[in-house]
Parts: sequence; structure tokens; C-alpha cells
Amino acid sequence: MGVRGLHGFVGSSCPHICMVVNFKELAEHHRSRHPGGTPTIVVDAMCCLRYWYTPESWICGGQWREYFSSLREFVKTFTAVGIKLIFFFDGMVEQSKRDEWVKRRLKNNREIAKIFHYIKSHREQPGRNMFFIPSGLAIFTQFALKALGQETLCSLQEADYEVASYGLRNNCLGILGEDTDYLIYDTCPYFSISELSLDSLDTVMLCREKLCQSLGLSLSDLPLLACLLGNDIIPEGMFESFRYKCLSSYTSVKENFDKKGNIILAVADHICKVLRLHQGEKKLEEMLPLGPNKALFYKGMASYLLPGQKSPWFFQKPKGVVTLDKQVLSMSSDPKSKQEVPVCTHPESKQEVPMCTDPESKQEVPLCTHPESKQEVPMYTDPESKQEVPMCTHPESKEEVPMYTDPESKQEVPLCTHPESKQEVLLCTHPESKQKLPAGMDPEFNLEAPLCTNPEIKQEDPVNMGPEVKQQITMVSDPEILKVARAHHVQAESYLVYNVMSSGEVECSNSLEDAMDQALPSQAFVYRPVRQRVYSLLLGDGRGGTPSLKLLWLGQEAGLQAQRLDTLLACFDLSFSREELQVVESPFQALCCLLIYLFVQVDTLCLEDLHAFIAQALCLEGKTTMELADLQLDHVDPRAVQLGTLLVRGLTTLVLVNSACGFPWKTSDFMPWNLFDGKLFHQKYLQSEKGYTAEALVEQNRSRLTRLHALKSVVCKACMKENRPIVSRRHWRSHHSGRRGRQGPSAHRTSSGYSRSGQGQHWRDQGPGSRQYDPDQWRRY
Repeated sequence: MGVRGLHGFVGSSCPHICMVVNFKELAEHHRSRHPGGTPTIVVDAMCCLRYWYTPESWICGGQWREYFSSLREFVKTFTAVGIKLIFFFDGMVEQSKRDEWVKRRLKNNREIAKIFHYIKSHREQPGRNMFFIPSGLAIFTQFALKALGQETLCSLQEADYEVASYGLRNNCLGILGEDTDYLIYDTCPYFSISELSLDSLDTVMLCREKLCQSLGLSLSDLPLLACLLGNDIIPEGMFESFRYKCLSSYTSVKENFDKKGNIILAVADHICKVLRLHQGEKKLEEMLPLGPNKALFYKGMASYLLPGQKSPWFFQKPKGVVTLDKQVLSMSSDPKSKQEVPVCTHPESKQEVPMCTDPESKQEVPLCTHPESKQEVPMYTDPESKQEVPMCTHPESKEEVPMYTDPESKQEVPLCTHPESKQEVLLCTHPESKQKLPAGMDPEFNLEAPLCTNPEIKQEDPVNMGPEVKQQITMVSDPEILKVARAHHVQAESYLVYNVMSSGEVECSNSLEDAMDQALPSQAFVYRPVRQRVYSLLLGDGRGGTPSLKLLWLGQEAGLQAQRLDTLLACFDLSFSREELQVVESPFQALCCLLIYLFVQVDTLCLEDLHAFIAQALCLEGKTTMELADLQLDHVDPRAVQLGTLLVRGLTTLVLVNSACGFPWKTSDFMPWNLFDGKLFHQKYLQSEKGYTAEALVEQNRSRLTRLHALKSVVCKACMKENRPIVSRRHWRSHHSGRRGRQGPSAHRTSSGYSRSGQGQHWRDQGPGSRQYDPDQWRRY
């Protein structure tokens, strides 16, 4: 995260860059300089999640009511001294950072494996040094902050750029986060969240001006330094040999600095004494070993330039100049094709980029080179942020809509689940099979989420990467619907909907599940049928029996709320349970919906599990935050850890489905602080395993006991309609000895006898739970 090695360098080698400051004093100084203004801090929320999650227990699925209280205290402390907070969340992963994102997910999988090994060995939660944030923490934090009355925004690109832009544009007091990229941006001051003392409001400000003084650089040199050291866009290995060459010729190696510290000093020295000698006379690529990575390098450099800023390191000698739409164009020779291509200078950033001619409008538009395909794609300048992004843009809505497609079958590109990381990533249709996928799955690659392209639109490839490149657009062509989806996304009111509609991508991050446990399915697979139906709803454009989004999202007619609920239940394939769910009170409708889905999908869940899920939700209502914090567990059970996370993952899925269906349920009905406490669930699970009665599980409360039996009846009746009786584990063991349990890694996942996907098949090979996805389910609906 951020610039490689810079955090350690600042902390150990240049401590004078870090200055202790007090937010209350800074706010008073800001008010004196800007009478009538409100001191505002822009918060990079993704950097703060670990700081905010203060509950002692994190292994059981999340202590959500405790967490909500800690967020409320955080907001209250800043509000008390007159400081306004603006929270930004990452809204999507940029393609240039996709490889780095996948590496982190795979690394997280290894960390999760160590966590489960510890649990099995010690029967307790690991120390904070192995801390892994509970599943869904980022998405539920957005809703928690909104519930606390805070302005919460979700980014349309990498959040750190939007945070830095907002801070600069609005003359903010500063940025609160934990990312060394904020030392590189030329924006408002950067404060460390990890050093924040909430009691005194003291923290550390990292001064980029002092960093420049220490390195002998100017502020405009910092993006160049960041890219040469490596960041989330530039792989660390790209300039490894270059850095060591700088180190070998660096004459002022300091013995008290570590190796990385000396490398940073050496690269900065090279910028000062070598690159600056020819600055303005030679192109940067002539002074650096960019090779085939030139486009990626320039993209990395440009990623630090905020609207209105320019870099002295971008320079090209014009061969001829023409004017087009108030932009200055010059001709530059492409070193590979030996052909001259037009280059445009952005009117504000003064950066030159190559141009191409749009086949429909006949106008020239700037190009950028995709870092993986090495193909150049059109750049779109957002009219508000003035930032250029490599996207295809709808001519009316200006929505960024990059897409992929299979050239043979004209099939829209689906999403697939990576076999190791369980992350969903874009892949193309298998070239050998050439088979059409009916909104479902490739049997080998588990493809998902069909998208489409326009095969008619073609453009010439200006960099000799192939005979033609197809310009692709999303299936969602209604600008009004895209505008609504975008607005909900930016205001942090939905989850993943705009990502699916604009780029056809869904990121499923890691969660606590044991890859060695063959008795429970992968959580990504359990909820995959739901996601597939949501993709059909969002991308189906009312075809194939899917309801109209315009009707669901914008309609005001009587009875539409009932149709929205019907659509939500259809996404979970629970239309058969509508009658049972109608009689359930809020917020337990949402809980019952999830439990019915889970127990139908996962055949290894038993009656004791159901009792634990329901009992903890009922008992949670009467618990104070302090009581939940003081609750102690006999031991930690690895299966209970997975079940807690499985339910929370289901709540995040509910957020997606509810927003896709036009919000038939109030969001508060399935927020975890109203339905789930990880430690309380773990306690009820252990008690249920020991054979506690239902009355004991609800702590001898007759009212809760009555409600437990009512909710249990709803779930059991709905499951029976699907030929899925829920039986006790003891009853199951007596009739199916040895078929269930915590089996070894070589064992196959088998069902309790009610699976409709075949006996003896490995769970992780079965795909979406125990029931196969029915592509025609919308017609039945």
C-alpha cells in the first residue's frame, strides 16, 4: 500500500518529517484564518478500519454493536471540537492495480490458513499480531457512518486520488489515513490515523516539504521518485536493477541507514544530479530504462497529478502544431510503428498524450496504453474532476463503461472465481469450447455475470498490437438507470450494483474460512447463485423474464413495493417462502430469508446450528454493549468461526440484492449490529453443541422462547418445501455415521442425504452450493 519502503524510511531514517500536532489547535488556527469556514478532515476510511475496530474479539464474525459504539465515539470526539469529517471508501479496483490486489488476496489466504491452524492447536483466538478484519467491515462501516449522520462517499476510482483531490479543492484541514501515497500528492496536510490519540486528539503530521528537503527534491519530483521506487501501479521489480545501479554509484551511503533507506537516498540523488541535467532537453524515457513499460510508467506518474496540476517531467518536442477544440496537438513519432501519431496537450495539466479518431464522431480523442494488453484505448476526461481515465464513454450519460466479450461466440464476458483466492475476476470464454453460456457458468471455469459488446464498432490499432481493437460497451444502455446507479454508488447507499453495471466486475474479498475443512462449502460458492440472478436482473434489460429496473427503481405505482420484495425473494430463489416470511416481524424477516437460503444450499447444517443462529439474534436485543464486551467463551471452535462469517457474508449479499431490487427492505433491518454478534453466536453454538435446551439458549426468557419456536417453524417449513428436512446432529450421526464431520483435506464433501447435486462430489467442485443455478428461474418467477 503506497510507495515501497517509504513508510519505514520516514519512521526510522527521517523522523524529523513526523511532527506531533493537535487537531483542536489546528482547527482553531484554521477558523482564525478562514472566518465562517468549518475545519474539515477528509478521512480515507479504508486505511482506518483496523484503527476503528477496537473490540477484543474479532475471530467469531465481528462484534458489531461494540464496533458501532467505537465509531460513534470517534465521530463524537471530532464533532465536539467543531471538526467536520468526510469519509471516502474505495468504490472499485483500478485495472492497473488488479495484479497487486490479487497478490494481497492470495497473501491473505495464507494468513487465514495460519489463523485456523492456531485455533485448532490452541482452541482460542490468536493474538492481535494475527488480526484479520471481520468480513463485511468496510461495507457495514459505510452504513454505520451514514446512520451516525456523517457524509460518506464511495469512489468511482482509486479512493486515495479522490481523497487528495477533495482535500485540495476544498481547502481542507488535512487528510487522515495511513498511506504513503499521501506524502506524494501535492495536496493538503497528511495525518496518521495509527498515531491518533482519541483522548487528546494528538497525532503525527507527515510533512512532505520536509521530506523534499531531506532528499534534495522539489514537490513536483515526488511522483517520479514514487514510481522509481514502486507503488500499487508500478511493480517493485520493474526498476530493481536501476535502483541498485543508483545505489552502486551513490557516494554518500550512510552506515546508520538500512538498505532500503540508502536506496531511497540513492534514487533521489540520481534524480537531482543526473536526470535534472537533461530535464527539458531529453524525454524521460531516454533517461530511464522504461522499455516496454513506458505507458504504465507514465500512467503511474500521472496518477499523482491532481486536477490543474502538471509535471515538469512530461516533455515532448513538437514537430508540428495544430489546434482542435482548444487543445494543442503536436505530432510525435511512435518508436515501434515508425509512424507519426497526433499528440494532444491537456489544457490544464499540459501533459501530452497520443490521439486517435473516434469512428463514429470522427473526432480525435486521447489514447492511453493498457498495461497488460499493451493496446491503446480512448481516454475520457471527466467534466467535473478533469481527470482523464481510460474508459469507453456513453455519449449521453458520460458513464464509464469498459467491457470485454468473446469474439467467436459474441458471448458477453462473465466473471469467474479464482480457484486459489476465491476472488471473482474477469475472464474470457474458453476458446476451445466456444459454447454459449445462458447467464450461467462455463463447466470448467465457473464463469459468471454475462456482459455484451458491440461488434460493429472498430478502430485502428495505432501501436501495431493487432489488426483491430473492438470498442466495447456495457449491456446497460439506459443513461437514466446508469445515472441512478452511479448516484447510489457515490453516496454509499448501495453495494456493487454500479460496479456490475459499469465495468462488469465484482470483488469478493477474503473471509475467515478453513480451506482444509471439507464439511463446509466455500462461502463464495454458497452465494454465487444469488449473485448470478442479480447479474441477470441488472444486465437483463427486462428480457428473459427479469423485471424492469426502471420500474423497480423509479416507479411510484401502488403495489410496486410488493413486486420489489418478490424480486428480492426470486434472487434468493425463495419465492416459495413468501407466505411464511410475510408473518415474520422486522428485522427477523431478513434473518429468516438468509437462514432458509443457507439451510437449503448447505446440507451439512443441522438443527443445533439453526437454534444457535436464532437464539443469538433474539438474545442480542436485550444485551448492552458492555455485556457483550464482557462475555467470555469456554473455547473457540473453528466450525463456529466459519458459520459466523458465513452469515455475515450473507448480510453483505442482502445489501447487494436489496439495492438491486429497489430497496424493498429498510437497510437497518439487516445491519449486523441489529442481528448478529459474533461472540454471542459462538456462545450459543457451544451451548447448542453441548445439548442445551431451547429454553436455556434463550436464557429462560419465555417471550424469546415463543419467538424462537415461531422463527424456527418458518425456516423448517420453508426448507421442507424444498425436500430439505432440518434434523439434529445427534439424530443425523446415528443414521449417517461417518458421513459428516470435520474431515481431512483429502476427503470429499458429502451431504446429509438431501443434496440435489449428487453424492460424494467434492463441495468445492460442486460450485454454487447444493442446488444448481437454474437459468430459467426468472421465467418461473
